[in-house]
Amino acid sequence: MIPEHLREAARRAGALPDPALVAECEETFFIASGPGGQHRNKTETGVRLFHRPTGVTVTATERRSQAQNRGAALERLRERLRVLSHRPKVRRPTAPTRGARERRLREKKHKAVRKASRRVGEE
Repeated sequence: MIPEHLREAARRAGALPDPALVAECEETFFIASGPGGQHRNKTETGVRLFHRPTGVTVTATERRSQAQNRGAALERLRERLRVLSHRPKVRRPTAPTRGARERRLREKKHKAVRKASRRVGEE
């Protein structure tokens, strides 16, 4: 169960423009490993965004450009905030309708008759 204050913070942050959302985040850069050669292995192109109000952390390391990774991280952050702010619909139990009860009982009676007819044949 997600606390309501986190859900509300995520909803509010999701509506912010990009510069304001980045201002709420702690942005760190790191060396991203993987394919890409010397350029990628020597520069801090990986981007990590930590959204302080909600505690959500996202990273992006797939590009050789820090700016492209920042954009990808921001998109991921927006998606995580959207998921966090979603409030599932409340499910209320309902009583079976009269027709459903009658169908269920009719089917049970039918099975009982079939089983009873098998027993009679065995004796």
